[in-house]
Amino acid sequence: MKKLPVGIYSFEFIRKNNYVYVDKTEHVYRMVDQGMFYFLSRPRRFGKSLLVTTLLNLFAGRKELFEGLWITEHGDWDWQPHPVILLDFNGIPGQTPEVLREDLSARLKQIATDYEIALTSNSVERQFQELILALYRQTGMPVVILIDEYDKRIIEHIGRGEAALEIGKANRDVLKSFFGVLKDTSIGSALRFVFLTGVSKFSRVSIFSELNNLYDLTMNRNYADMLGYTQAELKYYFQDNINLLAIELDMTVEQVMSKLEQYYNGYRFSEKDVKVYNPFSILCALQEKAFKNYWFETGTPTFLINLLKETGYNLPQMEQLEISQSSFSTFEIDNLIPEAVLFQTGYLTIETVIDDSFYTLSYPNQEVRIGFNESLFFAWGEGVRRAISSHVLRLNRYLAKEKLESFFESMTAIFAAIPYDIQTKRDEAYYHTLFYLMMTASGGDAQSSLLTCRGRIDMVISFKDKIYIFEFKCNKSAEVALKQIEDKGYADRYKATCMPVILIGLNFSTEKRNLEEWKVKRLLTPAGSTA
Repeated sequence: MKKLPVGIYSFEFIRKNNYVYVDKTEHVYRMVDQGMFYFLSRPRRFGKSLLVTTLLNLFAGRKELFEGLWITEHGDWDWQPHPVILLDFNGIPGQTPEVLREDLSARLKQIATDYEIALTSNSVERQFQELILALYRQTGMPVVILIDEYDKRIIEHIGRGEAALEIGKANRDVLKSFFGVLKDTSIGSALRFVFLTGVSKFSRVSIFSELNNLYDLTMNRNYADMLGYTQAELKYYFQDNINLLAIELDMTVEQVMSKLEQYYNGYRFSEKDVKVYNPFSILCALQEKAFKNYWFETGTPTFLINLLKETGYNLPQMEQLEISQSSFSTFEIDNLIPEAVLFQTGYLTIETVIDDSFYTLSYPNQEVRIGFNESLFFAWGEGVRRAISSHVLRLNRYLAKEKLESFFESMTAIFAAIPYDIQTKRDEAYYHTLFYLMMTASGGDAQSSLLTCRGRIDMVISFKDKIYIFEFKCNKSAEVALKQIEDKGYADRYKATCMPVILIGLNFSTEKRNLEEWKVKRLLTPAGSTA
């Protein structure tokens, strides 16, 4: 039995240690064979760095690492070693533009030293150009440039106030000048291949605005599954591990596959209907033999949550968003489109394509839906104790078992735990948002603001054997909320389901800062008799 890695390692490490791997070298071969300048955006922990180190080993001519893979069996790869400049911005600090320049310079000098080259220029741009040309002259081979997480030192300053944003802009300008070297005609013949990874294409970074032959693979249908595992790959490469997981959890293989798909599959990166699993989460689940939110244990981007708060984003309408294809082009650092950033960071993914020009976005899977909404809940309920998370986790189970008294007790306990001194406007929209975040964080299938021919349903929570319809009011009464559900016939659309429909009117008090009153009515049959 092969071992499984607990994280994303270099390709060389995986091959040498006989780890389970998935052969993606056909994609890599086609990419290098058909072009020269590329950019690829994928969410964190999705294998971007592994792809970079795979390219590093390929261009280093280390054929022994690729024995038995597609690229050695079917491709005609030139195994001649090329000089490689690898810049990983995860390890290049950027607290200020001055620090960024200094550490870029230090990295270039280290690479030069490895090749016994002395750089004489003072500016980091001239050093970059000098290193490329010197490597080309010394080796007689064109140079490969690999840039991992190029935008790391931009996005870490977003959503942290005006002062931090100015540092991000200054860092962007440093990168604009630095990457501008790649457009210089004097080094064109000295380059073999240029590959960048990152989260987004920021405008005013010269490689995106002025390098005409740069191919963005982020939403290219031919590379939709270059990173991540398809369903077929999961079954082929990990069958032994899936069998062990089934034995460990006393489940059938079919049940395990279904649960893995529910938790970790669903990422779609182009109009091509190909979905992939998050590789990091799959590897962790198979190693630990448990279904957990592994991706979120590695951290949620602070900049993203702050961006959503600063823009006053309507969180309950995050699912089933429609966005145009043009929204995924280059971004302005101080005018980011939240939906596009949510897509590129992996919190939303393409669900459907409308006329090849519009996309419907939604959460890719249960791991993201639950983990992200839990993070958002604690951000929106500023200062709320993490200990209250046990109440949040129980909410969906209470509804599933129709333990409504317990449900409302937990709900009021959660709202009571939110500090009184936070400066958030406490209106109906505020309580609606927190209610939605609680329910999705607890695993509930919650849909918000559903349109009907007679109005808009505040929230629907669905189960296999029942449906809940909620209406929210603030400083009114639960009776008024319940009457609106009935008067507007919100339950009519669910009569054909042949399931019980439970109507719940809620009233929140801004004075008490809590849920004040609730009314419940249960429709017993599709025909509409009530109790």
